[in-house]
Amino acid sequence: MDQEFNEIPTRTMVELIRSGEKLIIDNRSTHAFNGWSFRDEHRGGHIKGAVNFPFEWFKYHFELPEFLQAKGIIPDKPIVIYGYNPEETNNMAAILFNAGYNNIAVYHRFVDEWAANDELPMKKLMRYKHLIYPEWLKQLQAEEHPPTYEGNKFVVCHAHYDNIEDYREGHIPGAIDLNTLELEAPETWNCRTPEEIEAALLRHGIRYDTTVVLYGRFSYPRNEDTFPGKRAGQLAAMRCAAILMHAGVEDVRILNGSFLAWEHAGFGISTEPVRPHPEKDFGLSIPAHPEYIIGMEKAKKLLAAEDGELVSIRSWPEFTGEVSGYNYIEKKGRIPGAVFGNCGSDAYHMENYRNPDLTIRAAEELAANWTNAGITPDKHLAFYCGTGWRGSEAFMNAWLMGWPRVSVYDGGWMEWSCHPENPVETGIPEDAESKKIFA
Repeated sequence: MDQEFNEIPTRTMVELIRSGEKLIIDNRSTHAFNGWSFRDEHRGGHIKGAVNFPFEWFKYHFELPEFLQAKGIIPDKPIVIYGYNPEETNNMAAILFNAGYNNIAVYHRFVDEWAANDELPMKKLMRYKHLIYPEWLKQLQAEEHPPTYEGNKFVVCHAHYDNIEDYREGHIPGAIDLNTLELEAPETWNCRTPEEIEAALLRHGIRYDTTVVLYGRFSYPRNEDTFPGKRAGQLAAMRCAAILMHAGVEDVRILNGSFLAWEHAGFGISTEPVRPHPEKDFGLSIPAHPEYIIGMEKAKKLLAAEDGELVSIRSWPEFTGEVSGYNYIEKKGRIPGAVFGNCGSDAYHMENYRNPDLTIRAAEELAANWTNAGITPDKHLAFYCGTGWRGSEAFMNAWLMGWPRVSVYDGGWMEWSCHPENPVETGIPEDAESKKIFA
C-alpha cells in the first residue's frame, strides 16, 4: 500500500466526535459492532455514532458508490476508520481513497484505550446476546458452553416452510427441523391455537426455559409457485422466533446471517436427521406474552390511538396497490393510516433490513429510517405484511433494539382484505416522501 494515512490519537478522536467533524467507520464484524467482544476488550460494542462497514463486506458484489451513499459515506465528508486489525483498517482506507475519498484518517487504539475507558462513549445493541454468531453456537454445542451462556438445555432449530428436503440437504450438526406449519395454520397463516403450539413445542423438546437457537437457509431467486419459496430462509426463523416468544419461551436466539454465516465460518454441515427429545410440560400457560401477536380488532385500536401505529413491512408496489404481493391474495392496496416500513423489492425479500452478508442491519440505521417515517419507540408499534413473516422480522429487530411496545399484527393484509367492511387505499399517499424511506 503506497498511500499513508494519518493515525490519530485518542484525545483527537474524542474531539472529533464531540465536534461532529468526521464520519467514524467501524470496520469490524457486525457481531462485534452489536456488542460481542472478540479481543477481550473491557467493553463490547462500538464507538457511539460510528457506521458499521465490515472490511469483509468487500468480498461481496455490490455497487460500491451506491452502497457508500446509502450508508451516508460521501466523498466530501472527512472519515476516520477503526477496527481490531490495523492492517485491515489501512487497507480499507486505501480502497476508499482509490474510490475518491481523499480525507481519511485511521484510529488504532480502540481496544486498549477507547473500550478500556468507561468515560468514552460507546453503544451496543440492547439485546445483542439474542443475536448470536457461528463461533458462539459452535462453542454452545461443545462440552463446555461459552462463558456468556448461563442456561442448561438448548435446542437448535433449522426453520423451513414445509420442505424437509431443505433440512436433509444439509443442516448445522445437532439441529432439528422445524416446519413453520407446525406453528401457523396455512388456511390463514396466523399462529395456531395455544393448544397446537404447546403440542408442537413439546414434540420438539422445547419448554419455556429452553434456550432455542433458530436459523434458516437463504436462496435466490425465489420459487414463484410456493409460499414464500421452498427456501424460506431467515424469514422462517424470524417467524418462528416471534411465535415462540409469544408462547413464552424466555431465551430465543437468532443466528445472525443464518446458515450462510455458518458456512462462511468454515464449519461443517450434516445430512443426518436429528430426533428431538420431547418434553411433557411446557411450564407456562400459552400465550405467556399475548401482547407480542395481536389480531385485527387490536390493530384497529392502534390505528385510532395517538400513541399507536400500524407499520406496513411491504414493498412499494404492494403499498400503493400495484400488486397484492401473493398469488393467493386477490385484493390489492393498503390499510389506511398504516405507515410505510419498506421491506425491499417484493413480498419475498427484506433487503432493506439486512446487510450484504445477510446479517441484520445496524440498529442505528434502522432507527434513523424508522424515525424519518414516524416509527418511534414511544409508540405501540404493530408490524404487519401480507401474512406475518416480514412483520415478524421487523418485530424482532425492534425487540432486539429494546423498543418497549412492539407487536406483530398477525392477520396482516390477507386478513384485512378478506373483510369487505374494512377500508382500503391505493395509489401514492399524500406524503409521497414515504417512498424514499430506506433509500
